[in-house]
Amino acid sequence: MSQTTGTAALLRAALRRDRVLLPVWVLALSSMVAVSAAAMEGLYASAADRVIASRVINTSPALVALYGPILNEDSMGELAMSKMTVMYAVFVMGMALVIVRRHTRTEEESGRAELVGTTLVGRAAPLRAALLEGVLASVLVGALGALGNIAFGLEVPGSVAFGLSWVGAGLVGTGIAAVCCQLSASTRTCGGIAMAVIAALFLLRAVGDIGPDALGWLSPLGWGTRLDAWGQTRWWVLVLYLVLAVGLVVLAHVLFGRRDLGSGLLAERAGSPDGRVGTIPGLVWRLNRGLSLWWVVATVLWGALFGSVAPHIGGLFDSPGGREVLEALGGRGKVEEVMLAALMAIMAAFLTGYALQVVVHAGHEETDGRTPAVHAAHGSRAQLFWSVVALAMGGLVVLAVCYAVGSSLGYGSQSGGVWSALREQVPAALVHLPAMWVVAAVAVLAGAVRARWAWLGWVVLGVVVTIGELGPVLKLPGWVVKISPYQHVAAVPVEPVSWPSEAGLVAVAAVLLGGAGWRYRARDLGGLPASRFPRAAGTRLRG
Repeated sequence: MSQTTGTAALLRAALRRDRVLLPVWVLALSSMVAVSAAAMEGLYASAADRVIASRVINTSPALVALYGPILNEDSMGELAMSKMTVMYAVFVMGMALVIVRRHTRTEEESGRAELVGTTLVGRAAPLRAALLEGVLASVLVGALGALGNIAFGLEVPGSVAFGLSWVGAGLVGTGIAAVCCQLSASTRTCGGIAMAVIAALFLLRAVGDIGPDALGWLSPLGWGTRLDAWGQTRWWVLVLYLVLAVGLVVLAHVLFGRRDLGSGLLAERAGSPDGRVGTIPGLVWRLNRGLSLWWVVATVLWGALFGSVAPHIGGLFDSPGGREVLEALGGRGKVEEVMLAALMAIMAAFLTGYALQVVVHAGHEETDGRTPAVHAAHGSRAQLFWSVVALAMGGLVVLAVCYAVGSSLGYGSQSGGVWSALREQVPAALVHLPAMWVVAAVAVLAGAVRARWAWLGWVVLGVVVTIGELGPVLKLPGWVVKISPYQHVAAVPVEPVSWPSEAGLVAVAAVLLGGAGWRYRARDLGGLPASRFPRAAGTRLRG
């Protein structure tokens, strides 16, 4: 039997398993491209306006580090895709990471890969199937991105080149994920390594864009701008993506051949000598502390970067259309305040992902059979459920404050002082918490109904964010746009806090969590009824 026997069957199974997750992710990314392309004509009607906006970006090191340089200052397409070319290419890589890790390392950690391996399936078939799905997803998102640009009037050659750069980013992300999944036996560790690699590539690109250009050529995220898709396109740059992706895939296969199924090449770190965790909240924290610390560090850094951008970004809207957009964002006021409020709204949706990760991980613990063992030792369903909820919801509070601190450091150091910025940014961040709690509560409710459904929270997050972005462009009815809880949050400090809206969102989150708690206590856990978990006297949780 060949090592690749059964690849096609596993690919079909993976596509069926991802029949909701994959379309939502692809449509969300391609929709962002369409929204950016559609918004440009109203923002910058003349070439002079586009040149002004492009020069604002090119003369600000913070903006160049965030978006990359504008090579053709009068190009509508390059200005429209300035955020998409670099920042959203990171999300394309993230999509590939989720796909490959989901169908390789996660399957091995759960034990399902070993069961599949007992059938007529080659040892390398799961890896090959995951790689093929990553390639298909990358091609699809790149093709839809190019078609979206063309549909909204951008140049065809530039749109095609931009779409191919996204395909290249996805292929590289697929290769990075495949390599990282060979390194550790832990799904979360593999994901952490891969995200650290992508973050390092972003940093390398940023340093190359504002410093020595040669450094930018060392990062695939820097190739997107150096491709010059909207000018004198360097088509040969696309070959770099392909060469790197092929090299990473070959390396992944070599590493895969040198390890046992279910293991990783990196030695696992030993735990506590006594291996004891005295309480369920302590166990929940231990399982999520690495993830939490990564989120805290990343949130402070992103806050500092966005905050440092705000004093310069107002120049992008020195046109009549741009001023109208600023008013739509939050009414009249200082440009910097409006942009800080807009960036805060973006980060609110992004930070919600932390709570979703905590909830989804709790669902994996149950489906993998570890949660019943915890209950056998302790016996309290409510304590485990509310410990997960407390970490997810409380973690959002911490992250909101961390973002406000980072934003205040970046913005306040350039205008008005850090302390003055803190007094504005902390309340502006906290006002988004009720909307974040609602989305997280939906994931908790889905996981309470059935553990494997917790990932539906990601679908809900993608849908509400897409509705919020596409609603004004597509002129959707107001009630449709208001489905998104983020649309009920005032743009503080430009607008006053809407306390009725805040109270309503808190009430919705409380109802969802209450229903989730009732359902969790009533349903079977890990295939066993609640009555099967009597508390054993004198037992302690073991790590």
